[in-house]
Amino acid sequence: MRLLILPAAAALLAALPAPAMAGPVESGSWTSYSPTYTEQERGCGDISGLTFKLTCSDASGDQRAERRYATYSSGTRQFEGYFRISSMSGTRISLKQTFQTTGPFFMLAVEKGGRLYAVHGGTTIATGATVGTTVRVNTVHVVGGEHRTYINGSRKHTVSSPSGSFYDKFGAYRTASGQGQITVQWSNIGFWRR
Repeated sequence: MRLLILPAAAALLAALPAPAMAGPVESGSWTSYSPTYTEQERGCGDISGLTFKLTCSDASGDQRAERRYATYSSGTRQFEGYFRISSMSGTRISLKQTFQTTGPFFMLAVEKGGRLYAVHGGTTIATGATVGTTVRVNTVHVVGGEHRTYINGSRKHTVSSPSGSFYDKFGAYRTASGQGQITVQWSNIGFWRR
């Protein structure tokens, strides 16, 4: 027997709320905090609440729609957020960044087909970030130590971190080898420190 989902039911399923925030992925004493942020819209980037779009298919130029959070330079910081790509005809779009004030440090990007990868080095971090699928992302950053990335609660990537000043960004950003279009919805954003 086949299950038939009518258009109205499909729209209702798409409108269901994202899962509740799960909280820190690593044990220990974490303190929740709320850093300030600014929004960055460039090129064909568009932000509406927590929905981030690149509306053009340009493969050049500065195309971005992102939230940039306050700079930090010490301690251990953790970010959590859930994203769901609702449409994507482009590829190689950065979704989450831990940026050093002197230049890019860590960028998590998605290719058409759902592969999540580290932009610098190209390492596959996870698969399955397909249109309509909700993905949980946590990054734990020990300044001067290492940066750890978790996907759906599982540690997937670790890289050494220099000292310096850093900030978190998320949204949609065309990488040097990428192009839009994409619409991605983020939810349940959380920050902790220790």
